[in-house]
Parts: sequence; C-alpha cells; structure tokens
Amino acid sequence: MTLILDLQEVSKVYPGPPPVQALTGCSLQISEGEYVAIMGRSGSGKSTLLNIAGLLDRHTSGTYLFGGRDTALMSDRDRSRARATNIGFVFQSFYLLPHRVALENVELAFVYAGVARRERRSRAADALAGVGLGHRFAALPRQLSGGERQRVALARALATRPKLLLCDEPTGNLDSNTAATIMALIDDLSASGQTVAIITHDSTIANHAQRTVMIQDGHLRELAA
Repeated sequence: MTLILDLQEVSKVYPGPPPVQALTGCSLQISEGEYVAIMGRSGSGKSTLLNIAGLLDRHTSGTYLFGGRDTALMSDRDRSRARATNIGFVFQSFYLLPHRVALENVELAFVYAGVARRERRSRAADALAGVGLGHRFAALPRQLSGGERQRVALARALATRPKLLLCDEPTGNLDSNTAATIMALIDDLSASGQTVAIITHDSTIANHAQRTVMIQDGHLRELAA
C-alpha cells in the first residue's frame, strides 16, 4: 500500500531562549486510504505535528517523506505547491472569508492550486454539492449555520482532490448533533477511499478512525486496536 505520510524520528525544537522541545523522535506512517486519529490534550504537540505534516512548518531533525518525497529537500515554492494540491485542511475555526459567498470561498482552493479560472466555478459547485450544499452556493458565511460553514470548509479542503485530508478539531465549535453530522460526512469520505488524519482531544471523535495515535509531551505512541 502506498505511503502518503512517513515521519521517521521527527523532532521539532523552537529556538529560545530557552529552546522548546515540541516534538521528540516522532514516527508515524499513514498509507493511502487510511483513517487515523491523533489524540492528545492541549499543549501535547498536536498543533506542531499538524503544521509539520501539513507542510506549514519544517522539522528540526529526522525525516519526513510526503508521497515519497523528502520534504527537507523541497524549496518553499515546492512545499507551497504540494500543500495547495495534495493536502486539504479543515480547522475548528472555519476560516471563511466573510464577504464571499460559499461558492467563492471554495473557489479559493483552486486559486492557490493554480487551476484555470474557467474550471474553478464548476469544480467548486461540484465540491459543495458533494457535501450536501448544492442549494447554498450564494449564501454568505453569516447566513449559514455552524454546521453549514464547516461543510463549506470541508468542500474547500476536498476541492482539489487532495492525497491527505487533515482535520484539526473539526467539531470543536459545533453542538453535539451537528458534530455527529460532520463526523458522518468524514466517515463517508474515508469509506470512499479518502486518506484522513483527524487531530482531536476527544476520544469519542477518535473512535471514528481505524487507528488512534496518542501524543503526549511531544511523544507519539500507537494505541492498541
């Protein structure tokens, strides 16, 4: 099975003074089509791991291969391109532009990925329809419920058909019923073959995944199935 993400003894130190050791010797492999939860409390290193996995930050030592490519050898431009085309992000805060309608917010994914203008609108419409928002193309974020806003964010993340979907506390701002709807949607994406890594502090959310990895004080360990 093809490895999408391969962390080998990855560490991250933020310079001081004093220096902060955020990750220590972390190893994690995620294969194509897997659904993995990374669970840990606030301050455990989850955000640092997300930033490195998502090519938003560079590790200090160890090796990180994304799709078989050594990320340490990538230029900033290569990393930006790989991030825009191969990684979809869903965050707790939806990060939608308030004065852009749902369709335009999803179209932004294609701008960063370098997709031709003539293709953007139809592909954005397809992505919104895929998360059940085919009737809300023209709605501004303030006209959408929390669950609808997260679905727009999910459509934007999926629009470029990424190799990896990274979800960071995707239900953190939602009530329990809406959270269940979003998790059902992510479960369906996994069942269709999408590779998913979900970062959470909530064991209920982590239980949706096929595998769970615990992060504590910058150390990773796999939990028994």
